[in-house]
Amino acid sequence: MSRETNQAKAARLGQIIAGLQRAYPDAHCELDHTNPLELLVATILSARCTDKQVNRVTADLFQKHRTAADYAQADPKQFQQDIKSLGFFRNKAKSIQACCRQLLERHQGQVPRTMAELTQLSGVGRKTANVVLGNAFGINEGIVVDTHVARLSARLGLASAKEPEKIEQALMKLAPKDQWAMFSHWLIWHGRRRCYARKPDCAGCEINALCRSAKVG
Repeated sequence: MSRETNQAKAARLGQIIAGLQRAYPDAHCELDHTNPLELLVATILSARCTDKQVNRVTADLFQKHRTAADYAQADPKQFQQDIKSLGFFRNKAKSIQACCRQLLERHQGQVPRTMAELTQLSGVGRKTANVVLGNAFGINEGIVVDTHVARLSARLGLASAKEPEKIEQALMKLAPKDQWAMFSHWLIWHGRRRCYARKPDCAGCEINALCRSAKVG
């Protein structure tokens, strides 16, 4: 397959975005939340778990804990029990409680709105910060790179790197900044509904003609 210039790749990505936008006009963050703190907690919990698994846990958790102080002051053993059905629940419980203590100490219990402040919190890396900034505050600081985004970026021929940070940097150079948050959602929705990890539905794919790895077309 011939090498694609960055200009041609960006143009193709524009067509990919248009196709995904038509296919998934209602795409959104599928972690249930009603405020920035709930989204921050849910995103920390989502590591190596599905959104559906997290939503089952947070349905009760968010009723029980409504502020950063509630999480910070919760009994550690009980808090672990509340999220025990999720993988790595002990580490996640420690991270969330430490994070919420830091919110109280540094930000009056409020979730900050900058990448630098967010990534200084326990359990918060760039991916989690991007989720919160893009979905809770409408700030396009970067692109969320989860397993779906990484897989589809490679299959579509948009990024060849393996590390999430390098994939994000490659995508940020190609995608319009005002669409960074939504671009992640469109790729994630497509990964969950069409471009499966083991057996992608290339025959039914809405952007098949634009994919560098398509099996049909």
